[in-house]
Amino acid sequence: MSGRAEAVVMGVERGGVPPEIRALCGPLLDTLIQSGMPLTVTDHRRPGEPLVFANPAFERLIGCGFAELVDLPFGFLAAADADPGILAGIEEALSADRPLTADLRVVRKDGSVFWDRLRLTPVVDSLGATPFFLWTHCDQTLELARAEVEAELAASRQALTNARERARLAQAVGGTAGAWEWDVATGRFYADARFAELYGLDPVAAGNGLGTDAFFESIHADDRMRIRIAVAGVMHGADIFSKDYRVVGRDGTVRWVSARGGADRTADGGVHRFRGVLADITEQKRVEEQLRVAQTAGGVGTFEYVSGFGTVSVSEQFCRLLGLHPTRALPVRTVNAVVHPDDAPLIASLDGSNPGEPYREFRIVRPDTGQIRWLAQRGEHRRDGKRDRDGGQGAGGLGGGVRAGSRFIGVIYDITASKDAEEKLRLFAETLEARVEERTRERDRVWNNSRDLLVIIGADGVCRAVSPSWTAILGYDVNEIVGRQIQDFVHEEEVETTAEALKGAIHDQNLTNFENRQLHKDGGTRWISWNTSKEGDLVYAYGRDITEDKQRADTLRQTEEQLRQAQKMEAVGQLTGGLAHDFNNMLMGVIGGLDIVRRRIAQGRLNDLDRFMDASMASAQRAAALTHRLLAFSRRQTLDPKPIDINDLVMSMEDLLRRTLGEQIELRVTMAENLAAARSDVNQLESAILNLAINARDAMPDGGILTIETGRATLDRAYTIRHDGLSAGDYVMIRVSDTGMGMPPDVVAKAFDPFFTTKPIGQGTGLGLSMIYGFVKQTGGHVRIDSEPWRGTAITMYLPCDGGESMVDGSLIGTGETPEGAGEIVLVVEDDESVRLLVLDVLQELGYTALHAAEGRAALNVIESSSQIDLLITDVGLPGLNGRQLAEIARRRRPDLPVLFVTGYAANAVVRGDFLDEGMDMVMKPFAMDELAAKIRGILENRHKERVGATPL
Repeated sequence: MSGRAEAVVMGVERGGVPPEIRALCGPLLDTLIQSGMPLTVTDHRRPGEPLVFANPAFERLIGCGFAELVDLPFGFLAAADADPGILAGIEEALSADRPLTADLRVVRKDGSVFWDRLRLTPVVDSLGATPFFLWTHCDQTLELARAEVEAELAASRQALTNARERARLAQAVGGTAGAWEWDVATGRFYADARFAELYGLDPVAAGNGLGTDAFFESIHADDRMRIRIAVAGVMHGADIFSKDYRVVGRDGTVRWVSARGGADRTADGGVHRFRGVLADITEQKRVEEQLRVAQTAGGVGTFEYVSGFGTVSVSEQFCRLLGLHPTRALPVRTVNAVVHPDDAPLIASLDGSNPGEPYREFRIVRPDTGQIRWLAQRGEHRRDGKRDRDGGQGAGGLGGGVRAGSRFIGVIYDITASKDAEEKLRLFAETLEARVEERTRERDRVWNNSRDLLVIIGADGVCRAVSPSWTAILGYDVNEIVGRQIQDFVHEEEVETTAEALKGAIHDQNLTNFENRQLHKDGGTRWISWNTSKEGDLVYAYGRDITEDKQRADTLRQTEEQLRQAQKMEAVGQLTGGLAHDFNNMLMGVIGGLDIVRRRIAQGRLNDLDRFMDASMASAQRAAALTHRLLAFSRRQTLDPKPIDINDLVMSMEDLLRRTLGEQIELRVTMAENLAAARSDVNQLESAILNLAINARDAMPDGGILTIETGRATLDRAYTIRHDGLSAGDYVMIRVSDTGMGMPPDVVAKAFDPFFTTKPIGQGTGLGLSMIYGFVKQTGGHVRIDSEPWRGTAITMYLPCDGGESMVDGSLIGTGETPEGAGEIVLVVEDDESVRLLVLDVLQELGYTALHAAEGRAALNVIESSSQIDLLITDVGLPGLNGRQLAEIARRRRPDLPVLFVTGYAANAVVRGDFLDEGMDMVMKPFAMDELAAKIRGILENRHKERVGATPL
């Protein structure tokens, strides 16, 4: 074996493109390999033209791996029935070092045979010798089979013509066509036996006459209206009735029929009789469908042009290939308009000088996409001779008075992929030698002029070669780097990670954007981002200097942090300013009222203390409401979500809303039927609706209309993706809209911000809408505002659907009288001394025995003792051991101990249902003592019922 051939074999054993071939072909070979075109290379210098390279596309085409193909002679895949003449022609082309295109029968590994279009191209070196042949392959089975498809199409077209002729003859022969006659004056319809058979009617009844509706009853439902309209046209002046439609027989069989008829008219133009014939064209329709399917499956469009006409008969696939709307006939100018201006028209004159080409290729510009496509046309030119007035036969131009009707029947199909492949191969063959020289020059230019660090590293980590850019970026001369370990130039803190990364690169784990710090010759460092590829035992690495990018990123990060801090401080300032203003007003009412009460008591003036106590209580309740609104906005209030019948809730509030709105506001309520249950907190939802109604009232000082609507809405992914935390799906909708002043866009954008209000000072806190926003978001819903100045405002709440539990109607439950205890022992755990004192005092007044502890550890001592405890009341936010943890420990010691949690806010008690177990309940601070008493009594009574129910009889 020669040295050159031995190098090729060594390249193949390494599994890549042989280096000698790569050096001759250059980068275009990689483009061809990756283009999806099956490609092989044979060694022209060795006997038998053995295979030395095959790309993955060829392996997929044949079904064999390259290891099974290497060194096999060129004809190893030829099928048993391959044409010996084709094989001899290939050998002749190889011997003469000339290109060749041939179609050869080839067998795959699985035994299947296909037509392979081979294109051989000699690869010439700089000395003019041909060391290799480049082979491209293309499965032409489908294209070569198109001839068979065309034959089948021609046969189908002939069968269709014959079927149409049979249908025409059937209408003329009474034995094969059915006849009908309408007597318009009597409204009777008569038909013969054949018509009755096709329509599924009783022939005797049809002969004796039926109602005219019998003509339509057997017609297929999809065609019935079309036929009724056509018959009505005949009755109102149309001369001819000609329709194809489907009829359904008595056994359910559907058949196609062709009906042709007309009307006998009276002297005044009225219809006397409507009669005609009916023929079965089911077979004709079946042939038409077969023809359509064959054209679509084969990607073949058919057309027929008769000389002298301005239109062309076409198939649907023909229209699709040209990018036109499917139809049965097209104007000639429309067909020719899509042909590329530099190509001959598709439909040309069919006179004697231009009989039409049997095969040609042309380009089109698709009008729907603007894309240029290559199409091929095949067809057959026919002349239909006609006799002239003298009796001469009009064929072949005999006689001066002879006319011949000419027509062209053809097919078109797309050959763009094949033309692209041919063009790539042509360019490859024409520029191969020039590309080899240019590639060498380009490689040198890239290496010498690169602004990135280029280095070739051996498996031992030693630098084999480096680009001159090392000097410009890191200050080292090339000779100072070559022959040394790459780690010698890495920052000491990253030597280990770099060595590990290089180890992976050597073992075919190419690096992508691996960053490390390289040492500069002056003692500094530079950040480098590395990418590598491996070929043989060498690692090719290039590194980009990203030091300035790193510095910019650090600066940007610091700037963003400063911006976030400034925004945070601005928000805190706005929030604390609003809180200070409102709470100072409220505290003034509480402190001032209590101070006056204390002075009056000291003076003995007790006659009007209630007035000052009521004022202090009102200020305290306003402060509590403000706290709840803040928690709602921050989504930290404790909720009790349950399935709610929204319609019942709105109906229960209607009277309250009318009294609140006043006489100038008209209230309209529109409720959807069969509305699914919504999952939400009843009390918070009532408060939200009332708050929105009051806002709407204030926006209509001169009166107007307030509308409350309920319904079902579906939010799709396109909408929810623009709103953080919102899931796509079905929601229950409540919309509160007014005809008031409305809001401009800048106000709408701030409407949900805390303490933002357009009302005068002292008439609103600016927390109403923010409370609604936070509450709805906390329950998994969504709120939307639609408003325009002077055209009103609509605020829509979307609440998640839930029909899994019994629905509550949301109506208000009266408190009734304060329930008292019967000596039960209650353990109170509260770290706030004043709250603990108040709770203990209330319990004693209500007849309970109260034990108390200031924190969880002290309460455990009582729980773990033998003392009787009927109820545990604990604050959630205790120091150290919190209330929920205390309850869990208490339940392990006393499993049936009921627990009442007291909380103003607790992060782990946001949703009541997720926080409470069986036998637990919750009350929010601040609370009325009557509310606390009702909760205690309800828990103890439920415990009593459970015990009685569990006692065996």
